[in-house]
This record gives sequence, C-alpha cells and structure tokens, in this order.
Amino acid sequence: MSTAAEPAFEFGFLLQINEESALAAALNDYLTPRSYLAGFSPSQADREAFRLLRRPPDPRHVHALRWYRHIAALQDLHPESSMKGKRVQPAWSPPAGTDVPHLHLYNSLTRAKERFVPQRGNRVSWYCCGPTVYDASHMGHARSYISFDILRRILKDYFKYDVFYCMNITDIDDKIIKRARQNHLLDQYKEKQPQAAQILQDVLSAREPFQVVLASTTDPDKKQMLERLDAAVTAALLPLQAAMEGKAAHAVVQPLARVLLENSKDLLSDWLDKQFGSQVTENSIFSILPNYWEGEYHRDMEALNVLPPDVLTRVSEYVPEIVEFVKKVVSNGYGYESNGSVYFNTLKFDASPQHSYAKLVPEAVGDQKALQEGEGDLSISADRLSEKKSPNDFALWKASKPGEPSWDSPWGKGRPGWHIECSAMAGSVLGESMDIHGGGFDLRFPHHDNELAQSEAFFENDYWVRYFLHTGHLTISGCKMSKSLKNFITIKDALEKNSARQLRLAFLMHSWKDTLDYSSNTMESAVQYEKFMNEFFLNVKDIMRAPTDITGRFEKWEEAETELNSSFYDRKCAVHEALCDNVDTRTAVEEMRVLVGLSNSYIAGRKSAKLRPNRMLVESIAAYLTNMLKIFGAIEGSEPIGFPVGGQSQSIDLESTVMPYLTVLSEFREGVRKIAREQKVTELLQLCDVVRDDTFPALGVRLEDHEGLPTVVKLVDKETLLKEREEKKQMEAEKKKKKEEAAKKKQEQETAKLAKMKLPPCDMFRTETDKYSKFDEAGFPTHDVEGKELSKGQTKKLRKLFEAQEKLHKEYLQMNQNVD
Repeated sequence: MSTAAEPAFEFGFLLQINEESALAAALNDYLTPRSYLAGFSPSQADREAFRLLRRPPDPRHVHALRWYRHIAALQDLHPESSMKGKRVQPAWSPPAGTDVPHLHLYNSLTRAKERFVPQRGNRVSWYCCGPTVYDASHMGHARSYISFDILRRILKDYFKYDVFYCMNITDIDDKIIKRARQNHLLDQYKEKQPQAAQILQDVLSAREPFQVVLASTTDPDKKQMLERLDAAVTAALLPLQAAMEGKAAHAVVQPLARVLLENSKDLLSDWLDKQFGSQVTENSIFSILPNYWEGEYHRDMEALNVLPPDVLTRVSEYVPEIVEFVKKVVSNGYGYESNGSVYFNTLKFDASPQHSYAKLVPEAVGDQKALQEGEGDLSISADRLSEKKSPNDFALWKASKPGEPSWDSPWGKGRPGWHIECSAMAGSVLGESMDIHGGGFDLRFPHHDNELAQSEAFFENDYWVRYFLHTGHLTISGCKMSKSLKNFITIKDALEKNSARQLRLAFLMHSWKDTLDYSSNTMESAVQYEKFMNEFFLNVKDIMRAPTDITGRFEKWEEAETELNSSFYDRKCAVHEALCDNVDTRTAVEEMRVLVGLSNSYIAGRKSAKLRPNRMLVESIAAYLTNMLKIFGAIEGSEPIGFPVGGQSQSIDLESTVMPYLTVLSEFREGVRKIAREQKVTELLQLCDVVRDDTFPALGVRLEDHEGLPTVVKLVDKETLLKEREEKKQMEAEKKKKKEEAAKKKQEQETAKLAKMKLPPCDMFRTETDKYSKFDEAGFPTHDVEGKELSKGQTKKLRKLFEAQEKLHKEYLQMNQNVD
C-alpha cells in the first residue's frame, strides 16, 4: 500500500516468477523491510500484485500473508471476507451528563447565597477578624473560630482551593487600655498590703458610685450582672463589719478583709482608675495584658484543633502602616483632623457616586448606641463627640489622653482607632481586594461597615471585599452570652466537660451562620453522634482483622452489596450537594449518619445469616467517612479508618501494636469459655466475665461476646469504657431494685388478697356501722345509718360485692381444705 507521500509499489519483478510458492516468498522478502499497511485504501500497485496471487501465501511468509489479508478485506476480493467498501470508525456522541452543583456561600453583602468565584483562579484570599486580647477566650470566640476553621478546611481540603488565610490580633483597644490600667493600679494597691480598716473604707467609697450606676442601669442583662457583683460585695462586707465592730482579733479580721478585697476587685479597680488612671503613662504597662492573653488564646485554639493562620498581624506591629493608611484616606478627601484626632467623613464618602456607606447594615446608620460601642468607652466623652462633623463619623486616629499609650503621628501623639486597624493590616497583606472577609455576626455594624468604607476610600474602589461571611451568635442554654456582662464560659471550662472533637461535632451539627445554643442537650447530641460513628469504625476494624489471603479480600457482590453501594453513592452525592449549599455541614453529617445506619443494617443482616460482610465495601465506606471527618477537623492523625486510639499524643500506632496480642488473648479466653460450658465449670465462666467486664475496660479494651460468632475486640478510650461500666452497673442496680419492688408489691397484694379471702361475707358489712344500721340474718345490710331502707340500686350494688366476697371466701376455705 502507499500514500501520496510514498513511491508506488514496484511489482514488475514479480511478473518474471511463474511458480506460486516462489512468488509468495519473493513478495515476503520485498515487504519485510518496508511499510505496507500505510494507507486506508489499496493502490493500483496493490491491486496488480494481489491479482498475481491466486490464494493466501503460506503462513511462513508472515508479511506477505498479512498484506494479502489486508488487501482482501479492503477490496472484498477474498471469498471469506464480509467487509464492504471503506472501513471507518463509527460516529461517537458524548453522554448528556447531569448538572453539577457549584459552591454557593451566604454573602452578607447581598444577604443571599451567591456562587463562589475567586478573583484569581484557584487562589482564595481570606481575612478574619481576630480576638481583642484582654481576658480569657470563651465559647463565643470558639463559635467564630471553630466555624471558620471548618469552612477554611472544607474550601482547602474538599473543594481544593488554595486558601491564604490572614487573621489579626487586636492588642491596642479601649478595653485593653482600661483593663491593663485597672490591673496595674489594683496590683499596686495590693502591694501596699493595706490593713482591714483601710480596705473596708476604700470598698465603701468605691461602692457609692457603683450603686449610682446600678440604680440608673435600665438594660436588664447588665443590671442583673451588676446586682450579682453587689451581692458578692455585700456577702463579704457584712462579716468584716461585724468582726471589726466586735473588736475581733487581727487573725480573724485580716482573712475577712482579703475575701472582701477579692469580691470587690471590680468595684475597687474602677474606683482606683477614676482617681489615678491618668498617671499611668508607660507604654509597656499596656502590652503585658494583651501579650499574656494572646498566648492563652493560641493555646486554646491549639486545644480546639483550630489551624493557625498563614499570616498573623498585631496592631502594635502595624502602627506605621496605620498612620500611612490614615494619611492616604485624608489625602483622598475622606478624612479630617480635629484636635489631634482624625475622623472619617461618612457624609462625603456616601455622597461620592463610586461609594456607598454601610453596605452591610444600611438600616443601622444613625444608631448612636452601636456607633459609640464601636468607638470604645474611652472615646465617647462629650469633648470627643463634639470634635466630629457628623455623629456618624468615626475615629481613624485618636489623640491620646493622659493614662493612654501613644505613638508619634503627623497629628501628634495618639493611637489607632479600632476600625482602621483591620483595614490597614488586611490591606498590607492582601492588597486592594480580598475574596473573603469573616467575623462574628455582631461585628457587621459598625465595625465591618466602617472597615469597608475606609478601605474603599483608601483604594478608591468599591470591591474591597467580595464575600462577607458572618458566623451566628452563641447562647448559653438559651441566654445571651457576653463577656462584658460576665456571662460566659471559657474555652478551658468547656474542654473540661467535653473533648475538642465533641465541641466541633456540636458546631458541625448546626449551621455556621445561625445562632447556636450551647447547652447540655446540644453537647449530648454531639457525644451520641461521636459514639455512633466510633462504634461503626470499631465494627469495620473488627471485620478487617478477619484473616484472609490477598485474593480473598475480593468477594462476589450479591444484591445486598449492590444495594448498599448504590446508597453509598447517593449519600456521597447528598453530602456534596450539602457542602455546595453554603457549606451546610448540618445536612452533611446527617447524611453521614444515614450512611452508617444503612451500613450497620447490612453488617447485621450478613452476621445474622452467618456470613461475612464484604470487607472491601465496608472499608471503602469507613474510609470515606473518616476522610470527611478529617476534612471537618474532627479527626487528627494518619489512621485510614476511625478515630485515633489512645489520644493525639501517641507517638506509635497503638491499635496495630497491641491488637495482635489482644486477639491471641481473646481467642484463648474463647477456648476456655467453650470448655467451661461443656464441663459446666461456672467458676471459669465467671472469671472470663470478670476479664470482660472489669479487667479489660480499665485498660481501654472492650470485648463483645456474640453467640455462635467470634468475640469482637475493640480499643476504646478507657474513660468511655469505665463510664459505660458504671452506667451498666447503675442500670442493673435499678433493674434489681424495680424487680424487688415488684416482688414486694406482689407479695403485699397477695397478703391483702389472702386477708380479704379470710373474711366471711356475713362480716364484711357489719363493721361499717358508719354506713349501715340494720342487717339480715346473712349479714347483708338492709338500712342505712339513718334507719332508711336501702334503695333497689344500692342493694343491687352491694349484692354484687357480697357475692364476690362469697366466692373469694369459698376459694379460701377450699384452699385450706386441700392443704389439710
């Protein structure tokens, strides 16, 4: 064969050969070094050479035979060929396919779910408002940071985005300044070791302005908090006053004074601050408090398995950048200086065609209470408020007053405003626009609206943030949680009651953007979910430990396997759709629960039929669930299936190390039990039960005996097993108690019945002289206590009772006769 680019087939020499076998051999020699199947249709030379051969060449002539068959097929010259005309590939059509869900996120800028589209390919830039570090981190912080950690992990590890996560630490703030100053003054006061009389006098002095504030407070939550403080002071004040009036000894009075000092520290520190706060000027005093609490915050986040940010910014390290940021906002015409402070001109910004103020909560503009909370306690004095052109304007730079830290600036000594801190730090790291900005729901206005305004004023754009995500509130058993109201649970306190995994599961079981109620019911649901998943993982591990060779792992699928696998696929699709729908982890973990339920039913069905579950299928399901929980941050470690055994600190794989020994011991125990049952040696069976119920649980091992099946060995946290054992003992004790009470009640009923049976019917009414006055010869009443004859209805009713007693008494007499 030849193509247009090849020379024609030289067949002339073949015409000189008459003998057919020699002709085939010559053709084979000619074709051996050449490409002879290059085209899709025979050339004229192919046809002429083919005509010279009357039959296929001998198989020894491989190349000649291949050429002959190819030409015969194309030309339909071979009598056995059924090919007609030109051989071509058939047409191909792509499948119709189905719609693929895309990730949508609830965007506070539109108050709707919007399709998530990063600005730069697969890269996602993300800024999250971090904590103001002046006190212990609490569950409100956990609400935001665990939720954002879950979102971040899912975007990074499930949707495979390249997430660059930046977070700030606010270590310059009115709250920090005031608390640091108060702590410093209170420490100085304690160092002087004041006597009881001095403490009593100072507390009484501090209590006067406090009670004025208490009386004027109208907010019910704040008033309740102040009342609790006042009650604690009163409880410590009265014993000290009584002791001093009674001229008690110093050894009695001084401990009471220390209790009063401790109970009154909030009142006293505020009183000291009002007198001496302006004298605290050393900047280092204001860094001690935030440095300490930042360290505690990071330790809490590590304990909660919250990933650290890629970049952490501290306000104290970005003061030069903040000054430059403010200068640019002023030069762009959106800021103005007033008495050494700089304010943002909201009216001028809002009047610009390119800009809009309060994009997130436009209806909150003019809310002076919210605006003043955003400015801070130290920045809402009458003189400060009078510096503004409009009440809606907010501070970019605050002139420092005595008792406040300060830094140099073109406007004099001062410090950053709260809102400008995030704008300057985020802008320095992420530039003029970011994909995601996150924070708590209560930060929307004024903090985030002011951030947006001043940042877009700086960059002269209207897209500083593309997607604004806000986590929902957290309540404590239905009540509002607030650090300022001293109504909060610290993260350390929460971790004493539940594990980090259980807290995370509780958050996963609720929408990240809605209110979450932290309560015993919420946590019990998380605990039960963890237990449910763990039991499934333990069961799958037990199935995987069943001995088999390398080919025995692959088992034939029956209808049950096909059905479970179909459900597996459906549940995976449902999980994916849920995560695409605003990262709906609540639905996702519920679909995972359904998948476990279906798998448990399959495993139970196979075991009841004395058949092994398909190990590859259940392993695939368990591995998928494990991977999803790893993505959610609920599982650490490299185990392919299930929760880590022995805690995160284990440097070895505990399960693979100890399980071979436990399996041998379990099999030995099973053999002992079999012999003991056959020989009816109850003492050995009891010892085997002690190993199962007492010895192994204390070591973190659970044995599950199943009739007719091998004993299942599971590694479980020791605390969980000991708790289960106590619950089992308590249930058995309650069951025994109920059984005893039922037996006692039955005995009492039988005794009462026997006593009743002993009573002859002629005596049953004679004792009721308060009801009846006359009886017939059989002892049946005929007249009531007033001497009136009983009515027919009364007589009929009493006759029934009389006859029933006759029957009972007759049974009693018969019973005694039988005994005799």
